[in-house]
Amino acid sequence: MKIGFFDAKAEEKNYFSAKLIGHELFFTPDSLKKGNALTAKDFDVLSVFIGSLLDRETLAELPNLKSIATRTTGYDHIDVKAAGEKNIPVSFVPSYGDHTVAEFTFGLLLDLTRKIRQCSERVRREDEFTIDGLQGAELYGKTIGVVGTGRIGSNVARIAKALDMKVIAYDVSPNKELAEKIGFDYVTFEGLLANSDVISLHVPYLPSTHHLINKENIGLIKKGAILLNTARGGVVKTEALVAALKQGILSGAGLDVLEEESATKNEGDLMLYNRLSDVEMKIVLQNHLLMEMDNVIITPHNAFNTKEAVKRIMETTAENILAFAAGKPINLVK
Repeated sequence: MKIGFFDAKAEEKNYFSAKLIGHELFFTPDSLKKGNALTAKDFDVLSVFIGSLLDRETLAELPNLKSIATRTTGYDHIDVKAAGEKNIPVSFVPSYGDHTVAEFTFGLLLDLTRKIRQCSERVRREDEFTIDGLQGAELYGKTIGVVGTGRIGSNVARIAKALDMKVIAYDVSPNKELAEKIGFDYVTFEGLLANSDVISLHVPYLPSTHHLINKENIGLIKKGAILLNTARGGVVKTEALVAALKQGILSGAGLDVLEEESATKNEGDLMLYNRLSDVEMKIVLQNHLLMEMDNVIITPHNAFNTKEAVKRIMETTAENILAFAAGKPINLVK
């Protein structure tokens, strides 16, 4: 089979070249989108990461495509319905960062509450070994609201309990056994917003979770709370987030993801070719406002990025591709 790997790193090229012997492989660090889809028109299988966008228009330009193997757990960058209409199965990596992302979430939180970034910058850049203005706050006894209690969210709850935090949670499908085992209570979404000192988002990006945090409900948030988002940028309406930070509804935010993340990353090229809509441009500008706020930490969708997690991603992706080649596909998006 002809297999194309987009968003590919050097270590992935080495790994897949050794695991997929007998297949014709192509690797590029570029993301796959409509503008360069012709480079992939002859591939039987495509393996992509979060930067690629396989929407209906892009899929229409890939006549030979027989399978998609995304190297991610989330798959909102793929039009699964359009792929299904073309009988193209989509495989994913069900689990690779359950602990990885949960740990990173608390890295963001501890940085915000203890001003670790500012402490380091004062010593390294200002050459001052003083603590004036660097007083933080404890997590002990605080309430964390976990939105989504799947693999990652449940680990966030476990870590929070280990830090003697009170945990409340919201999920459209409550897991009472999990709640009893870890020791937390399910509440309504509105109740979570109103009673949490920290709100941590761990839901997939779906039509039902689009702008889950928005202008209509952000005012319900307990004044001074911290918002953490290591899920997907579109779960939070950026305009509402900026307003809440400016108004003091939120005292801080830790964001590993942004709404219109791809546009923000590649805004120079997009603006040059007039490919940003007015709505996208507005969000990109709002993202820059967030980047300039001292009480906001933004990281480049890096929560997953550990050597252990990357290894699990590569192993599962190779298994997915080999299973498809054998006529017994696994880990399919349904």
